[in-house]
Amino acid sequence: MSHDPTLVFSADSHRTLPAVDVRIGVTQAPREISLEMDDAEKDATEAAVEAALSGASEVLWLTDRRGRRIAVPVGKIAYVELGSVDDGRRIGFGS
Repeated sequence: MSHDPTLVFSADSHRTLPAVDVRIGVTQAPREISLEMDDAEKDATEAAVEAALSGASEVLWLTDRRGRRIAVPVGKIAYVELGSVDDGRRIGFGS
């Protein structure tokens, strides 16, 4: 039985959900912020990024699949990539 790294276990639903990779480039920082979210959160994450970059908020807050909350000042965001963990296609947003 092989393990598929693109699937994560959701304790709430007792089923596996595909994961989405989120990478955020931050200006004047040597490393990007990288986190994984459940695929069901992809549209909400995309909407939150678009709202933050349009000036609706000063901080982009995201919660990864482990429940960790990440805050990034919108003025420091260089780019945001959303994509499947195993998928080379990504949707990028930048300011």
